[in-house]
Amino acid sequence: MLRVEGFAIISADGMIADRNGEMPETIRNAADQHFLQDSLDHAAAVVHGRRSHEGGPRAGRRRRIIVTRQIAALAPDPSHPNALLWNPAGASFERALAEIGAINGTVAIIGGTEVFSMFLPFYDSFHLSRAAHARIPGGLPVFTEVGPNATPQDVLLRHGLKPGPPRDLDAAAGVTLVTWSR
Repeated sequence: MLRVEGFAIISADGMIADRNGEMPETIRNAADQHFLQDSLDHAAAVVHGRRSHEGGPRAGRRRRIIVTRQIAALAPDPSHPNALLWNPAGASFERALAEIGAINGTVAIIGGTEVFSMFLPFYDSFHLSRAAHARIPGGLPVFTEVGPNATPQDVLLRHGLKPGPPRDLDAAAGVTLVTWSR
């Protein structure tokens, strides 16, 4: 049995990156990274777009599926021996999971915007960290639906997820974590 879980840290205005797709230092946080890395260590597979990756010393050992339009369906990633390139237009997610050998456990979705949005109907839970003191004007939102009339929390609610209690990851930095679940 597989569980689909999302992991993101956002600015106070719901952004995950600046307009160039780079994650600014203002939302990077050691406590959030510790939570993320620990979670990914236990994941059956990590799914992300070409710009999103978790980094860290253990990243190369993790099985990953990289979402891309550069191939027709599925292909090994020549840069990462444990990675598979996946075009959702050419192959099902189930086929990509089978190809990488993820048959049970957690599938961790770590971004970017289009990838987070693609999995909205399927999340069993979404771990949303928020850096309350950071703003990224003109940045890239966590979900495509985020805008002047919709926060990330509104989007998660609309897709059937409910918030759990907030948890302080780093009170001094204003970083909290809320796990949203079906």
